[in-house]
Amino acid sequence: MKVIIIDCDQDSVDIEMEVFKKAGIEATLKNIFSEDEIIKECSEADIFIVQFANITEKIMRSCPNLKCIIRYGVGVDNVDVKAATALGIQVGNVPDYGMNEVADHAISLALALTRKIVIMNDFTKQEKWDYIKSIPIHRYSEMIVGVIGLGRIGRNFAKKMSALGFKVIGSDPHFKSTEETEKYVQIVSFDELITKSDIISIHIPADGNIDLFNYKVFERMKNTSIIINVARGGIINEKDLDKALQNGEIAGAGIDCMLGEPVSKNNPLFQNENLIVTPHMAWYSEEAALELKRKVAEEAVRFAKGEEICYKINEV
Repeated sequence: MKVIIIDCDQDSVDIEMEVFKKAGIEATLKNIFSEDEIIKECSEADIFIVQFANITEKIMRSCPNLKCIIRYGVGVDNVDVKAATALGIQVGNVPDYGMNEVADHAISLALALTRKIVIMNDFTKQEKWDYIKSIPIHRYSEMIVGVIGLGRIGRNFAKKMSALGFKVIGSDPHFKSTEETEKYVQIVSFDELITKSDIISIHIPADGNIDLFNYKVFERMKNTSIIINVARGGIINEKDLDKALQNGEIAGAGIDCMLGEPVSKNNPLFQNENLIVTPHMAWYSEEAALELKRKVAEEAVRFAKGEEICYKINEV
């Protein structure tokens, strides 16, 4: 089978190519993005590996040999999964390569905001040595953390926050509590979570959850609470978040994912002192990056050999 890596933003694909070489599989890197380019240059591919390029129904129909699409990373927003399923094309991802990193990044944002690290760093360097500006800060054992979504990353985050002394509650209609998870997270309704939590961390896909957090939800949250999004852009309505931060409906936000990435430094949301923003890097560590590259290639090899892939998005 012929593998084409449609696009990859890493310095090289040496790891992927080594996996393919050992398996005796031909693979090519294109680094193209437009629909027309992909159709023109990739029509003979059996397997696509893709990072950011949009794989549309038109592309799939124009590539008669295409049987499998593997995405670098967790989300498959840029792949028309419904069309792929109808055409009998297997879609897969790699959901576990940066599980610890994403949870740890959410924790880092939450701790920095609640301890007011960034604000006080700037104030101390630019104004004076005085902790009064940081008031109030509260003890973690007196605070409630709400986790939206209890998949791999959500559970990882919940367990670690519990270990830090927070009381953790979670909301996920698809999650069934076990004796083990009951040790570190209590399941509640979405409504209860948003009204009780001092910290809310989002760990759900964008599909079906766009604008889940809008101004009406911010109004119902504690005005001392903070929100963290290391999941996907669009789950938080950014205009409503800007308004909520300015009006004091919530106390702060830590954002790693936004709509329209890459986002301009002139985005009005960035003017809020009580916002910490990072450039969709929660997944990243050197180890996670290498693991992702290896696992993407290994999944393609499995499919090429007629084996079932480990991380199926659809059933075909």
